[in-house]
Amino acid sequence: MALTFPRRAGRRRFTRRDLVVLGVLLGIPVLLDITVVWGPALASIGLSFTAWDGIGDIHWVGGDNYGNLVDNYPPFWPAVRNNVLWLLFLGLIATPFGLFLAVLIDRGIRFSRFYQSVFYMPVVLSLAVVGFIAQLVLGTDQGALNTLLGNRDDPVDWLGDSRLNIWMMMIAASWRHVGYVMILYLAGLKSVDPALKEAAAIDGAGERQTFFRVVLPTLRPVNVIVGVITVIEALRAFDIVYAVNKGRNGLELLSVLITDNIIGEAGRIGFGSAIAVVLLVVSLGSIVTFLVQELRGARGT
Repeated sequence: MALTFPRRAGRRRFTRRDLVVLGVLLGIPVLLDITVVWGPALASIGLSFTAWDGIGDIHWVGGDNYGNLVDNYPPFWPAVRNNVLWLLFLGLIATPFGLFLAVLIDRGIRFSRFYQSVFYMPVVLSLAVVGFIAQLVLGTDQGALNTLLGNRDDPVDWLGDSRLNIWMMMIAASWRHVGYVMILYLAGLKSVDPALKEAAAIDGAGERQTFFRVVLPTLRPVNVIVGVITVIEALRAFDIVYAVNKGRNGLELLSVLITDNIIGEAGRIGFGSAIAVVLLVVSLGSIVTFLVQELRGARGT
């Protein structure tokens, strides 16, 4: 009796229908990404070397926009400083506090569902709405904070004082950011294998050692997501400061300067594009550096 062997499965050929479906599923998202994201980004890079008011002719000026931005545009460096402060505040204060809340809720404290809902509630609000709420709380005209402090006769100008308003806005933005970070870390903590904690306890590790040496390293994928989100939230902040005083008097940010020059009365699209390119480089540089460090750490573990 002759033995028969199954024929080796050959490479599957895509039918015309498969190619159409694949082209639609991949082509539309890629086309939208190029049109909405990378198209304007590349256009901004090109326009940053020109002088254009949006109506007349486009004139090539080379690197003059960048030179004027650094040397002859007073709001630029305060905006850079404020963006750096925003990033440090969210990264070093708001994000660790969100992790702390996630750890507390993960331990199953009483009313944990209630706390989880309360802390997550601000996430559904836009930063513009958070800015309006901040005005109600921090305003000098019957503001809730001045009322609680008993400063009706001589209220503190939390939003008008350039030495205070940036800190108040960062706290208000953190109110929203903390809830988002808490939910992400809470999901990560739920996926940690309990056997790892039990093994650490058997080896004599305390709760702090178990968290920093066992639990936190397993949260590396969540750390990457949270880190990228934190950088994006810090550098794209616009709504909250624009809702308060249009991003002026101590609340200057790079995103506000872009809007003022491109859409505002100035009509300097080339100059505004140069600011947008600076923000793009800072954003990509921060995110890529963070991702590279995290990936290197993951390979080393």
